[in-house]
Amino acid sequence: MPHQTPAPADDATTDYSTMEVARMLGLAVRSVQLMVDRGELSAWKTPGGHRRIHGASVQAWLAGRGAPQGVAAQEAPAARAAVSQATRRVLLIEDSVHYQNLTRLLLQQQFPEVELHIAHDGIVGLAMYGQLQPQVLIVDILLPGIDGATLITSLRSQPQFAHSRLIVVTSLDQTQRAPYAFALADVPVVHKPRLVMDLPPLLARALQQSGG
Repeated sequence: MPHQTPAPADDATTDYSTMEVARMLGLAVRSVQLMVDRGELSAWKTPGGHRRIHGASVQAWLAGRGAPQGVAAQEAPAARAAVSQATRRVLLIEDSVHYQNLTRLLLQQQFPEVELHIAHDGIVGLAMYGQLQPQVLIVDILLPGIDGATLITSLRSQPQFAHSRLIVVTSLDQTQRAPYAFALADVPVVHKPRLVMDLPPLLARALQQSGG
């Protein structure tokens, strides 16, 4: 059931429409609706039936789930906004802690100048992509919340995605990837057992292509 409370009379200016929150988080409107239905965002309805989302719950969601994890020291949101456009950012969307740590180690050793940010599921990943605008996006196919193929399709519909390079990582073999072929066309794919061997050269190429 949607988590909905009566509208507070003195807090109307902090409430947003579903579309406004979708723009803030870099998500599809439907994704925001689902977040309200799951209780991840607090909302109420106007007499006309329009959903309004409490701004405080948006900020709490970002603070609790969208905080990036970087190879470099963590930065406050204001500081991140001031980071030079020349900073190279990689966003990893991966729910396996093992492969998060392995990717972090690879970047620390071979790309120490690159900021690595990590999202644990697809919904958070979409929000972080909108905030960070990374040069390279590394996405697992099998993700909780929204699978990697759906996430890739959603990102491709956003104009800013044209400035990023994509690498897919997966434990699925070539035959098992067949249902996701629509999302994997022309995308480099790393089979997880070969991550240490195959990811670094692909990442170096993607960073070069992105101008990083």
